[in-house]
Amino acid sequence: MKTTKIFLFMMITAITLGLVLSSCEMNPEVNSQQSILPETFRVEIPSSIKDPSLSSGRVAWTKEDTLKGNHVYLHLATFIAIGDGAAELVEAFIHGIRKHRIDRVMNLTYRSDDDNRIKNLVVSENVTFENTNWDYQLTITDADSEGAADGGKALQIFWNKSAPIKGIAIIKPYNCNRAESANAPNAIFRINYTEESNAKYDAQMEVLIAGLPLESPLTNPYSVSTIRMFAGKKGDVVDVFGNSNHPNAILFAGDKGFNWAFVASGNDVKDIGVAEVGLPPSELDSDDRNVLLKEYSIKNVFTREITTAWPGIDQGLLAAYLSNTSAPGYFGNRGFIAGGTSPGADWNPLVERLDDLGPYNPSEVSALELSFK
Repeated sequence: MKTTKIFLFMMITAITLGLVLSSCEMNPEVNSQQSILPETFRVEIPSSIKDPSLSSGRVAWTKEDTLKGNHVYLHLATFIAIGDGAAELVEAFIHGIRKHRIDRVMNLTYRSDDDNRIKNLVVSENVTFENTNWDYQLTITDADSEGAADGGKALQIFWNKSAPIKGIAIIKPYNCNRAESANAPNAIFRINYTEESNAKYDAQMEVLIAGLPLESPLTNPYSVSTIRMFAGKKGDVVDVFGNSNHPNAILFAGDKGFNWAFVASGNDVKDIGVAEVGLPPSELDSDDRNVLLKEYSIKNVFTREITTAWPGIDQGLLAAYLSNTSAPGYFGNRGFIAGGTSPGADWNPLVERLDDLGPYNPSEVSALELSFK
């Protein structure tokens, strides 16, 4: 599935940085044992709800056509994929750094092959961040930018070595690869990850993305400024919920500024999923699930917007056009299957999970800001 170009070059940055760290001759050899870095740092999300083979095409206003289900849920898959990809980005950094066999407190300096700039890497132990004690902290900075307001920080990871794994990772791509990230100087990703098991989940992660550049359609064609997403895994099932803010989004009637609020659950083995989506205003101050997903459901919002824009619209045409917007949406390995009516018993346990999930407060997501220690 196609995602934003900003995300693609961030992934490339992660891979190339890993190669630099593993081969840089400026770094001393470490005759070590096992790396102290965590081996995993994300919850993998089923493809049925992050990449449902979405296709593009014309939406025609005739009684023979409807708003296609894959079009209705286009952004849902896009934003879940971006959130999942941000977590992949973190793992790519960590695996790249693991190749250097970091096993202790250390300091390294190297020249990045990506932007030809000097980077500093520091590993500290027994640190405190956000009122939590961590075994280790790893920080990478752009050396020439260390006097800037952000300290030139490119990456920070806080983690505990002993099981269960728990950690925080913060990445600013601009300081990782200045050459490729010039159009996104303020973008920051953060991953909160834990494998502490509880009654609901064996592992969980929270993805936060802020500072995406709205002014450039090439780097951000979806007009998203912030994203906040949670994913929890229990056995074969992954629950996902979150919001993405579209301050410049315009619907049928010309109203501007919406949050894409969603909850979803997928079975990785069966490659199936269900999802419920709402379109509340970006400034709405509420975390009430009924308000976000019922009052502002896609079907209700589209009905209000279309009726406002075309007061005399034929109701039969409108009903046909919106027939795929009933919640929840059902997905399989080829994308959208049905809206509102279960296609089979396999999906029913996933639908039951949705009632326990609720999006974040839209106004808080819209105001999301991220920073390093």
